[in-house]
Amino acid sequence: MAMEPEVEIMSPEFVFVPGGVTAARGFKAAGVHAGLKKSGKPDLALIYSQTQSRAAAVFTQNLVQAAPITITKKHLDDGQLQAIVVNSGNANACTGKAGLEAATTMADVAGAALGIPASLVGVASTGVIGVPLPVDLVVSGIKLAAAQLSDTGGEQAAQAILTTDTFVKQTAVQVSVDGRLVTVGGMAKGSGMIHPNMATMLAFITTDAQVDSEALDLALRTAVADSFNMITVDGDTSTNDMVLVMANGWAGNRELKEGVPGWSSFQAALKYVCTYLARCIARDGEGATKLIEVVVKGARSIDDARLAARSVAGSNLVKAAIFGSDANWGRILAAIGYSGAVFDPGKVDIFLSAPGAGLQDSGSYPTGWASRGIKVAGDGVGLDFDEAEAKKILGNSEIVIVVDLKEGEKEARAWGCDLTYDYVRINAEYRS
Repeated sequence: MAMEPEVEIMSPEFVFVPGGVTAARGFKAAGVHAGLKKSGKPDLALIYSQTQSRAAAVFTQNLVQAAPITITKKHLDDGQLQAIVVNSGNANACTGKAGLEAATTMADVAGAALGIPASLVGVASTGVIGVPLPVDLVVSGIKLAAAQLSDTGGEQAAQAILTTDTFVKQTAVQVSVDGRLVTVGGMAKGSGMIHPNMATMLAFITTDAQVDSEALDLALRTAVADSFNMITVDGDTSTNDMVLVMANGWAGNRELKEGVPGWSSFQAALKYVCTYLARCIARDGEGATKLIEVVVKGARSIDDARLAARSVAGSNLVKAAIFGSDANWGRILAAIGYSGAVFDPGKVDIFLSAPGAGLQDSGSYPTGWASRGIKVAGDGVGLDFDEAEAKKILGNSEIVIVVDLKEGEKEARAWGCDLTYDYVRINAEYRS
C-alpha cells in the first residue's frame, strides 16, 4: 500500500495551514455517503463559496469525455462559478443522453439547495465508466451535503472523491500578496489511469485571492504544465479528468494579474499546491511501492526537458526495474531516446539517488552528493559503479533519477511510480 508523502517546504515564503479546500476564507465543504459505493464510505462532495467566484479549469484531452465535463465547460463560459459537486463510484461517462441529463440534474439540485443559479455549479464524477448514474441516490446525497456544509469540511470532501486511492490528498498554503494574506488550498484524487495531458484524476483548488479572470486561467495552465501534466502511473488518460480553481476575492487584495505586485507570489503558491497534489497522485499509483522523480537537466528547450522526463517516468521497463531495485540505466537512456527530445546520446550522464540529493538550481552537484547518489552512466556509456550501493538506493520508498543532457540550461521534473504485481491485480478486479 502506498504511503502519503511528507510535505516538502518548497519556499520559505509559504505558511502551511490545515483545511484543504476550506482553508481559504469564504469556502465551505462537505463529504457524505450517498450510496454509490458499496463500502459505505463517503462518495459525494460539495464545495461552496459564499460569494460568486472567478473560475478556470483544465480538462482531459481524451476525445471520449464524460457528461460532467460537457456540463462544466458550458457553465464556465463566463468564467464564473460558486460551487462544485463531485461524486465518486460512478464516472457517468459513455452514458449518452441520460448521462448528460444526470449531470445537468446534479447542477440543478445543487443550485436549488444552495440558492444559486445552476449555471454557477461545476459538476465532476469519477469511477466506473459506462454505468448509468443512480440519479436518485445522487440527488439525496447533494441535499444531505448542502445541509452539512462547514468551513471545516475540507477533509470530508477530500475523502468523498477517492476511488482506488489509499490516502486523502489535500494541502493549503498562505502567502503575503500585496500586503494581504492570501490562502490557496486544494484536494485531489487519482491512483490509476494517470498520464500527462490529464489523467484519471480530479483536482479542486480554492483561493480567497482577487484575481483577474484571464490571469487566473493563465496561472492555472502554467501550474498544471509543470505538475499534473508531468505525472504518469500507467500511460492511460481518462474521460473525466479536471483541474478546477475558484477565486472568491475574500482576501481583499488588489486584483492580481501579470505586472501587479504579488502576482509572482500567488503564482508560486498555486504551483506549489498543484505540484504537491500531483506528487501525491504519483506516489499513490495503483499497487505502487515507490515514488519516482525524474529530473532532466541541461536540455536545449523546456519542451525537450519535459519530453525526456515524462518518457523516463512513463517507461514500463524503467518502472519495473525500479520495483525490482535493478539499476538498469540502459532503460533510462533508451526511454530518452524515443521521447522526441533533441540531444546527443554521447553526452548523457545518469545518476540514481535518494530524495533531496538531486542537482542544485545552479546546475552543479551539491557537496557530498556522491554519498547520497551514484553515477551509473557518463557521456552515454555505462560506468563501473557499486551494484550493491545502487540496489540500496533503489530500495528507498522515493527514488530520484537525474539525467544531465549537457545541451543547454533548461530543466524539467516528472513523477511516476514503480510497476508492481498489485497494479495488475487491482485493475483486473476493478469492477468486482
